[in-house]
Amino acid sequence: MKRLLVTLILAVMACGAWAADDGAGSSTKIRRVNIDEYEQVRAKTNVVVLDVRSAAEFEKGHIPGATNIDINSTQFTEKVSGLDKGKTYLVNCAVGMRSARACQKMAALGFTNLVDLAPGFEGWKKAGKPVTK
Repeated sequence: MKRLLVTLILAVMACGAWAADDGAGSSTKIRRVNIDEYEQVRAKTNVVVLDVRSAAEFEKGHIPGATNIDINSTQFTEKVSGLDKGKTYLVNCAVGMRSARACQKMAALGFTNLVDLAPGFEGWKKAGKPVTK
């Protein structure tokens, strides 16, 4: 039984997507994606690019059209709580650690469709993707 459970967990993680039940019967979809998948979702309508790095990092360069809300700010929860939970949020940070935390916090707040850029903004830049300063 343990082996089956471990296999199932690894399979879900390998897919890069999972759902979290909020206890009220709805589930949140969090997908951890590469740059190509991120761009595909970014091209759709009803998406918000959310950069969770500090304001100083954001000012040095960010994905075009991104909104900045610092995950380490004491006001992070308050600020994201005011966002439309029905939209798709493409979340990024520098290398993917803070964005994963931000997705978890947002899922707990009832956001239903979250896309986390696994290699982060640094991976975005290395891939030669557009950057706004």
